Amino acid sequence: MGGSVKDVKSKAELDNITKSGEAVIIHFWATWCDASKQMDQVFSHLSTDFPKTHFLRVEAEEQPEISEAFSVSSVPYFVFLKDGKTVDTLEGADPSSLANKVAKVAGSANPGEPAAPASLGMAAGPAVLETVKEFTKENGSSQQANQVQPGLSDALKNRLQQLTGSHPVMLFMKGNAEAPKCGFSRKVVDILKGENVKFGTFDILSDIEVREGLKLFSNWPTFPQLYCKGELLGGCDIVIAMHESGELKEVFRDHGIDTIGSNEAKLSGSENGKGGIAQSTGLSMTLTSRLESLVNSSPVMLFMKGKPTEPKCGFSGKVVEILREEKVKFETFDILTDEEVRQGLKVYSNWSSYPQLYIKGELIGGSDIVLEMQKSGELKKVLIEKGIVQKETMEDRLKSLITSSPVMLFMKGTPDAPRCGFSSKVVNALKEEGVSFESFDILSDEEVRQGLKVFSNWPTFPQLYYKVLMW
Repeated sequence: MGGSVKDVKSKAELDNITKSGEAVIIHFWATWCDASKQMDQVFSHLSTDFPKTHFLRVEAEEQPEISEAFSVSSVPYFVFLKDGKTVDTLEGADPSSLANKVAKVAGSANPGEPAAPASLGMAAGPAVLETVKEFTKENGSSQQANQVQPGLSDALKNRLQQLTGSHPVMLFMKGNAEAPKCGFSRKVVDILKGENVKFGTFDILSDIEVREGLKLFSNWPTFPQLYCKGELLGGCDIVIAMHESGELKEVFRDHGIDTIGSNEAKLSGSENGKGGIAQSTGLSMTLTSRLESLVNSSPVMLFMKGKPTEPKCGFSGKVVEILREEKVKFETFDILTDEEVRQGLKVYSNWSSYPQLYIKGELIGGSDIVLEMQKSGELKKVLIEKGIVQKETMEDRLKSLITSSPVMLFMKGTPDAPRCGFSSKVVNALKEEGVSFESFDILSDEEVRQGLKVFSNWPTFPQLYYKVLMW
């Protein structure tokens, strides 16, 4: 090894290194991210401190297969592996945390000596301090050092929403359909042509604002990105897998995407239909009665592909995840097991795709509508109005948060990136005592921040709770 950083060019190359079982640390970076470049200096110095550890560098955007395998959604991002398994991760620009996590995974720099924080007294020390100073100078406070990517402006959000929905099938790629500028983009273009669907494209190399903005908008760090009716399907590897399994064809069919030259009659209504039951469906009385019984068989009923424990499409999986986040009891019907129900429900509900979510027998919509309703808070409102869930008071929410862990710390920031000195001291004390604990960043929720002051009759933070009692 010899204390240097190696650039990884393929998943196969990475697999060959990790299968050795030795400590491996991967830095996911991007050429456009200044924070990545600064953190790379620390990373390089750490490789000198720990010459028996593999230090690898992966350009996230150019290696989508590796990025997707480790769920990388932003840069800089670090993954720590031992025995071929991920044992820790670090997101954002935090040089001190990086140094300490490296020391923990790599062990002592010198055989026979105990492991120590890598930022203390070794080659990386000056680089760590210098990088912290750089972030402090750039951001006005060391507490903001890990905030390396600004949020999206409303204008850019609107533009990206318009672009992703500008065609029923929309591909954001490098180059264009006739002249792709990377192999991954070319593969997706070939697949879409093989599926005989019309699609629009946008060359992300022509507009840096769209290129970087879409990564945040979609929470997906690489290109190409394929959208269907404004919904992200995924990158190259996911599209290939969906194509090979036949799922991509089903998604297009269920979302009303016509194939080129298709003369098949369309169902009445469209993907954006209001979901009203058609006055004259043409369905038999027997089937109509069966469908009515099914949609009313549970207060919350989801017609999906697969089952909750094993969704057969990403759209179904998202709705299941949302319902679980809302802590709602629901029943499901796997439309892949009954073609009569699958086709009949499209006519019955005047809604041409799946999944379909019903509350008290009323169609709510598909995955995009359910997701939007959750984000806006409308879904919770409907669930409360329909008597599915009880309205949670602030006191109930605070009690739930406090009791979510035997040791619970309400702090500014996170344990890896505290946002005030007092919070940092409590975190360090708990770690030194070897105490396992959970935390809540009160800067992320003003309602909790103010409510907890009244609930606990304690005006400041951090606040530490042990089995409900505050310390």
